[in-house]
Amino acid sequence: MFCNQCEQSAVGGCKRVGVCGKDNVTDLLQDLLIYTLSGLGEAVLKAKEKGKDTEEIDVFTCEAIFSTLTNVNFDPGRIEDYINRAVEYRDKLIGELGLNLETEAGKFKPASTREERIKQAQEVELTMDNIDNPDVMSLKLTTLYGLKGLASYAFHAWELGKKSEDLFKFVHDVLVKLYQNGDMEQWLNLALEAGKFNIVSMELLDNGHVERFGHPEPTRVSIGYRKGKAILASGHDLLALEKLLEQTKDKGIYVYTHGEMLPAHGYPGLKKYEHLAGHFGSAWQNQRKEFEEFPGPIVMTTNCLMPPKESYKHRLYTMGPVGFPGVKHIKNWDFSEVIEQALSLPGYGEDKELDYCFTGFARGAVLSVADKLVELIKAGKIRHIFLVGGCDGARPGRNYYTEFVEKAPKDTLILTLACGKFRFFTKKLGDIEGMPRLLDMGQCNDAYSAVQVALKLAEVFNTDVNSLPLSLILSWYEQKAVAILLSLLYLGVKNIKIGPTAPQFFTENVLKFVQEKYNLQLIKTPEEDLKEILG
Repeated sequence: MFCNQCEQSAVGGCKRVGVCGKDNVTDLLQDLLIYTLSGLGEAVLKAKEKGKDTEEIDVFTCEAIFSTLTNVNFDPGRIEDYINRAVEYRDKLIGELGLNLETEAGKFKPASTREERIKQAQEVELTMDNIDNPDVMSLKLTTLYGLKGLASYAFHAWELGKKSEDLFKFVHDVLVKLYQNGDMEQWLNLALEAGKFNIVSMELLDNGHVERFGHPEPTRVSIGYRKGKAILASGHDLLALEKLLEQTKDKGIYVYTHGEMLPAHGYPGLKKYEHLAGHFGSAWQNQRKEFEEFPGPIVMTTNCLMPPKESYKHRLYTMGPVGFPGVKHIKNWDFSEVIEQALSLPGYGEDKELDYCFTGFARGAVLSVADKLVELIKAGKIRHIFLVGGCDGARPGRNYYTEFVEKAPKDTLILTLACGKFRFFTKKLGDIEGMPRLLDMGQCNDAYSAVQVALKLAEVFNTDVNSLPLSLILSWYEQKAVAILLSLLYLGVKNIKIGPTAPQFFTENVLKFVQEKYNLQLIKTPEEDLKEILG
């Protein structure tokens, strides 16, 4: 086992068991899956040259890659199923089109037993030790992890009817090149290209959300519960939430959001459901406790959880690429069993609001008041804008982001997005002449919204993003954050502060290069960083 893809990886990478809870077998099978997808990628690229429509395989590839993200799939049986399907797709293309595959991955045949497959995986896994140039491997892994993030967004976008042929080709091309030689320049360019295609994937997903659910609107969200039966939906998949809301309509069940589902409350097409009751979910390390105490079934649409406790495992359901051994998996959007279980469980016995927050400040909402925002900046009433967002995690030091928001001066705005905001999303920071100081822009993929706002402000002020009174203070945990960071670097954004720690997959030379070219900085203390930014 070797895994260094998340922020909480052990120093030098996790080598016996993942900090996330992933075991050695699952990790190695995920490595073997990526290798198998490389062989499939060669077949797909050759098939596309012959004019073959490969959309079904393109989407399968993105879903399979998605299953290897941190905290998504811990079920070795499900990973083996992806391996088998990848080989079936590849061999079918070879048979139909008479393809001649040249790479070792293209000729790979998975062994018949899991024990033998583990041995195969050990021979092909990508580690910092199996190449002469560690800096090249560092950039390979950076690109791969960025690819994992953009593939997850591309999968969700496709579910909403949005796709890009160029993006699919890029995914297959990187998978093939992973197991070939290359130099630092090639892999640096591929890493930045992953950033470019992540922007494509986020834009596709944004368009899909807006077309289906409307532009998010600023919305007050209750944190608490209502008397009645209950279902909790966690993850990122807003389409899954819509399907669940439609199937639970008029059944006396309240549906609650958790994790990155909070922004759902801002979309007109989702908040129209009166039984979309409220939100649960604070910082990442509290999730198991929240799930254990929830009096109803829980639907996991994407990642955001370590392996579940036995105490609530029987109430947990997964979807799409998500998998845990012994947990039931929902197919074809059929929530009938979830609904049946919700009706059989006690739910809540009273109405109670514990707190509240606001969401829905995506690009449409912020740009609609762009004139006022510009006016306040020019008048000196808004001195600076901070984007404080990204992933949450359990490593000590993440209280930095809460302290930063609390200590930011009252003449500054805080934009936020992704699950990192659950450190401070209920803070009542007041307003600046009617404009709330804390603006939740949405999910991690809504970094696209933040970029659009920044580009619009740069246009108005006739400058570039790096010259705006805007600073990015980012927390990272898993591979979607890597993809977003690569997108920002592709756009030439500099002076980003990131933490709690530097990526384990960055060698000293790669980190030095990024710091020198983009002035990427590790966070210090809130006081030091605020003083450095504001003077």
